[in-house]
Amino acid sequence: MTTESASKQLSVRQFFEEEHEELCLTLLSDPHQLDRLIPQKNLHRPGLALAGYLDLFTHDRIQVLGNTEISYLRSLSAEKCAEAFEKVFQLVIPCLVITNSNPPVRPMLELAERAGVPVFQSEMGTTELYHLLSDYLDDFFAPTETQHATLVDVYGTGLLLTGKSGIGKSEVALDLVERGHRLVADDVVQVTRKADRILMGQGNDLLQHMMEIRGLGILDVRQIYGISAVRMQKRVEMVVELCLWEERGNIDRTGLEKESAQILGIELPLVRLPIFPGKNITVICETLALNHHLKVYGYNSAEELNRRLLKTMEERRRLRAYLRRDPE
Repeated sequence: MTTESASKQLSVRQFFEEEHEELCLTLLSDPHQLDRLIPQKNLHRPGLALAGYLDLFTHDRIQVLGNTEISYLRSLSAEKCAEAFEKVFQLVIPCLVITNSNPPVRPMLELAERAGVPVFQSEMGTTELYHLLSDYLDDFFAPTETQHATLVDVYGTGLLLTGKSGIGKSEVALDLVERGHRLVADDVVQVTRKADRILMGQGNDLLQHMMEIRGLGILDVRQIYGISAVRMQKRVEMVVELCLWEERGNIDRTGLEKESAQILGIELPLVRLPIFPGKNITVICETLALNHHLKVYGYNSAEELNRRLLKTMEERRRLRAYLRRDPE
């Protein structure tokens, strides 16, 4: 597995090309000055910086100027306004975004172009733009890890099938698709950590919903089974490790032992499935998905059986104690 989040770099040019329609952006400055990098996902409103307080100015973020900042700048004289921007532009700023279709104050564009800072204008309100732009940056900078696995949506549960190469992950996934479930990705799964500690998995652009079945070759699942047999992405909720029976080691037979697998710092339930000829792994995967739903709703079959056993043992203990004290 490989982690890719640390190597991500976003240029102002890429940001503008991908989001100018969504964010209603218009470039007000020189288009040749779009090669600056945006190093992080957070946004900043530079009100205090424009007022002269630069000690805690997080200049390496996209700077958003709303009604408050523009109104303050308009209250200044041209000399004071120019002085404020000259101090701010001494630091490396990725770009400026002006919201609410506010026109830039007079010295802003000249000083920004001299400092090489791109300036954009948006029709959106500040709050709406903040939300949409934050979502975009969160997605771009989200930690990503590539897993050699197969991801299938089984009854709405994202099962990540792992195991040695050639152990049968693709065959199990193909059988699940045949039974009406949906393939997300085979062989290469890109797992991304979203907010609220959620892991989302998807395939890469090259393979998409292609699948390799040894002895048969490459299959296009979407073309063979239709669009209803695939999906673009799915939340990863459980890891199912396929292992050989003779290499199984200690396998939990009750379900009381809770194992976990860690992906991008988030723990997921782990189930080890020993395989051998004749064992129906597909049906077991379906049952795992349904049993996971029960656990989400607060019912655990193994814990319920354990509770019954403990209750029965306690009842029998009380009965034996009563009979020992009964003289008749």
